[in-house]
Amino acid sequence: MLSVTNKQGIVDFARVLAELGIELVSTGGTAKLLQDSGLAVIEVAELTGFPEMLDGRVKTLHPKVAGGILALRGNPDHVRATAEHQIPLIDMVVVNLYAFEEVAARPGIPTHELIENIDIGGPTMIRAAAKNFQDVAVVTAADDYSTLAEELRTNDGVLAYATHWELAKKAFARTAAYDAAISARLAAIHAAGEGELRDEPGPLPAMYNLVLPMKQSLRYGENPHQTAALYAPPSSEGIAGARQLHGKELSYNNLVDLDAAWQLVSEFKDRPTSVIIKHTNPCGSAQAKTLAESYQLAFACDPVSAFGGVLAFNREVDEETALEISKTFVEAIAAPGYTETAVAALSAKKNLRLLVVAAQNDPFTAKSISGGFLVQTSDAETFRRETARVVTERAPTEAEWLAIEFGWKLVKHVKSNAIVFASDSQGLSVGAGQMSRVDSVKIAAMKAVLPLEGAIVASDAFFPFPDGLEEAARHGATAAIQPGGSVKDEEVIAAANRLGMAMVFTGIRHFRH
Repeated sequence: MLSVTNKQGIVDFARVLAELGIELVSTGGTAKLLQDSGLAVIEVAELTGFPEMLDGRVKTLHPKVAGGILALRGNPDHVRATAEHQIPLIDMVVVNLYAFEEVAARPGIPTHELIENIDIGGPTMIRAAAKNFQDVAVVTAADDYSTLAEELRTNDGVLAYATHWELAKKAFARTAAYDAAISARLAAIHAAGEGELRDEPGPLPAMYNLVLPMKQSLRYGENPHQTAALYAPPSSEGIAGARQLHGKELSYNNLVDLDAAWQLVSEFKDRPTSVIIKHTNPCGSAQAKTLAESYQLAFACDPVSAFGGVLAFNREVDEETALEISKTFVEAIAAPGYTETAVAALSAKKNLRLLVVAAQNDPFTAKSISGGFLVQTSDAETFRRETARVVTERAPTEAEWLAIEFGWKLVKHVKSNAIVFASDSQGLSVGAGQMSRVDSVKIAAMKAVLPLEGAIVASDAFFPFPDGLEEAARHGATAAIQPGGSVKDEEVIAAANRLGMAMVFTGIRHFRH
């Protein structure tokens, strides 16, 4: 039985089945495609003796389909019943479902169209075949066609018991994910009156479902005594969907740091940018005319912490950049691509993990806590000069504005309490994760390798007292960016004026816990 919405690869797979003497039964558009491709196909209406009806809502919901799938071949009563009722046995079900998830993602989709894209017959056949896995192979992913075709050719048209079982598990995971997507989307639709439905999706899903297959086992969790794995949908992008070109197995911490690096470097679009992450905090970031130059500038921020770090780039990594990277020990790299010469240079380090990453815009983020999950919309807020408010007597110079823009992108990705000293194209020093904001300033200044004279200081939340700003000025900062909103704002502004600093309020806080 073949009935697919996504018809990619189905003709070639069906041709292999036909060559092996397997009779093809199909529905609607799939049957027409196969027939047009020169394959002999029995349409499901011919099998059941009933036409497709109710605008295609009823096609495979019939005893001759269900019975042919569910009959236990080793049960004499089942064999007798199917023979008595002339029910042909179905040995393989190849089904993928109506594209509900794709339709549901379209803005403004009418509710009736959403509901019409809820598949009924498909999940029924999939679940029936998966339940009877020892007798029926159930294929739900086009990615499996080539592997199964090779196994069928090699074993005279027979799939191994283990293959049947793996296919069944994948099938149940698919129907679970499909039902989860439906329930989550319909949770936002409310009955507004008799016969009236009102679609009111909010910024967060009304129901949050996690039904994800294990993508890969990891070396270990945060510590070697913990086990860990990555779970992600097959179509995921970002770090979860990255393709590893080289290096040893990824660990939990590698992926956490790679994600932090990728999120930060994705803030920068216009110029080649490099980011170095250590324990989720940036210890180096810079932009320049070339990627290699940007990496050199990023590395200069904190060469000691950069050792054993995780890198991310917003451009394809070239040979020049690869040779610079090769001068120190690096755990992993995320980039949109690598030249052949860059891969050759970096592959000399056998353990260095190289990941190719595609951009991903997640509408919300989730974090587990004991007993549940916290979900929030993503922090997609970006800095706009026109909405920022200059609160000091002196406005920033153009050079300070550029540094403010760079520093604000950077501080957004530092663990709170976060302080960043920056120039117009380089992070100069970072103070991260302190309980006191003035201590974050002191630590950033203490760690500084590069001169801070003329730098700007960025704070992810307001300065609660003047002391943090005064400390930054003492080390050479001439301008500041912060959200504002403290009861002591006037005192902080007065301190900035007294120190001759320019200061900008954004009205936006960027805590990262």
